[in-house]
Amino acid sequence: MKAVILAGGLGTRISEETNIRPKPMVEIGDMPIIWHIMKTYSHYGINDFIVLCGYKGHMIKEYFANYAMRCSSVEIDLSSGSMSLLDPVREPWKVTLVDTGETTMTGGRIKRAQSHIGNDTFLLTYGDGVSNVDIDALLAAHRNDNSLVTLTAVQPPGRFGALTLGDQQTKVSQFLEKPEGDGAWINGGYFAVEPAAIDYIDDDSISWEQQPLARIADEGHLSAYKHAGFWQPMDTLRDKQYLESLWRENAAPWKVW
Repeated sequence: MKAVILAGGLGTRISEETNIRPKPMVEIGDMPIIWHIMKTYSHYGINDFIVLCGYKGHMIKEYFANYAMRCSSVEIDLSSGSMSLLDPVREPWKVTLVDTGETTMTGGRIKRAQSHIGNDTFLLTYGDGVSNVDIDALLAAHRNDNSLVTLTAVQPPGRFGALTLGDQQTKVSQFLEKPEGDGAWINGGYFAVEPAAIDYIDDDSISWEQQPLARIADEGHLSAYKHAGFWQPMDTLRDKQYLESLWRENAAPWKVW
């Protein structure tokens, strides 16, 4: 089974990082966030990846082209010009990197990769968020519902402190520094998708999250797998710093491998 990763956006809300590199290459620890995402899939035996590149996509290509050298010890003989990898670090991954256009919307990126995706059920996610979602359970739910698309529904935590005011509206009766979210379920990515769903995408201008999913839902072919565990996008510098702190403290819930 293939996992498709959307990795072409501009990442304008974390421009401190994305001015110099694409968002999936922003590092958590000393590894790019796309590596963390791929390690999660690999834990469940998913090792065939299609990365949909756009903005600064050449940096993603260079990363995987030089992966073994970057992660391994190297011996270089300057007299002969030869180079050897010492105990090379390898992953059981096949990575297909597809140029999908710098301004193409998410749906258009998927459409452009249709020939690489093929005719089997595939997995799909964004290249800027991590989770400890159970991929096996997601696939089981998808197959049980017999839907075209199953998305992972999550309840994000609240970002701001919440106050409960008393009757006079001046006294605070409860204070929560980091409350849970308001209970709403949102799209957390980590999709299971039937290839026929790609036919709902017309062209480069189409966002996957709008017309295609709306039409699929209207026709009764969109399901949700509820994930109550960890999920965290990396939309802002604050998000990156939070993920960094979890990794540094060896408390990263998404590290299931």
